[in-house]
Amino acid sequence: MDPAALVPALPALGWAVHGGLLTRRLSAARRDPLTGLHTRGGFTTRAEHLLRRAPHALVLLIDLDDFKTVNDTHGHAAGDAVLAATATRLAAWCGRSGISARLGGDEFAAVVTHPDTTPGLPALQAALNAPVPYAGRLVPAAASIGSCHTADLPVPTLTDALSAADAAMYRAKGHARRNAPL
Repeated sequence: MDPAALVPALPALGWAVHGGLLTRRLSAARRDPLTGLHTRGGFTTRAEHLLRRAPHALVLLIDLDDFKTVNDTHGHAAGDAVLAATATRLAAWCGRSGISARLGGDEFAAVVTHPDTTPGLPALQAALNAPVPYAGRLVPAAASIGSCHTADLPVPTLTDALSAADAAMYRAKGHARRNAPL
C-alpha cells in the first residue's frame, strides 16, 4: 500500500483513538475505583432514566453503621474490605433489575425497577450485617437501610425518593435528622 494514501486517514484515526480514550475515561469517572459501583454522577443519570421507565421502583439509601469504629479498630484496609463487600452484596441483591452506587464514604444507594424480583429487604439487611472476612479474621459490618417506593410519592423524582429513603434510613438508625418528616 502506498504510504501517501494513508496520510489523509491519519487525522480520522487520531480522532478515533482520542474518542475511545475519552469514552473509557468518562466511564471510569462514573465508577468508584474501590467498589466498582457507579459514583453519584453515574448513578444519578442512570437512576433518573430508570425511574422514568419504572413507576413502581424501589429506591434505597444505605449507610454503614459505626464505620469509623471499623477503621479505627481494624485499620483502613479492613474498612476498604467492608466497603467492597457491601458493594458486592448490594449489587448481587439488586440483580439485573437494578443499579447500585457508592455515593461517597460509607453511603450507598440503589434503584430496583422490579422489587419483587429481589430476595426482599430482610435478606438485604442480613447480607449487609454479615461479618466480612479479612486477613484471617471476621470484621463486623452493619448497615441501616432506608427505602422508598416511588409509587408512594406524589411526583416520583429521584430527589424526592432519595429524600424519603434518607428519612427512613435515619428512622432505622434510631434518630431522625433535623427537619426530616416522621
